[in-house]
Amino acid sequence: MKKSLSITLCMGSSCFARGNGVSLEVLERLIEDRNLQGEVELRGSRCEGCCTEGPNLRIGDRLYHRVAAEDLERILDEVLNGKDGL
Repeated sequence: MKKSLSITLCMGSSCFARGNGVSLEVLERLIEDRNLQGEVELRGSRCEGCCTEGPNLRIGDRLYHRVAAEDLERILDEVLNGKDGL
């Protein structure tokens, strides 16, 4: 089965230092708790090219800036419910 949702978390030094290390743990937990392993491909990148606006998160073609770990559940809900314009 093809994974239908691609989530890329920037793990470059700036985004990591600003909280994406914690965000990774939160995303992994949300994916597991919601049984989304077969639907979501979670990966990291070295840099999304906009370090001053980080921490950055890409879902599909959309790049989110200044994402805190506490924003992730809301963002994931919006994406999965089609309310984010994707």
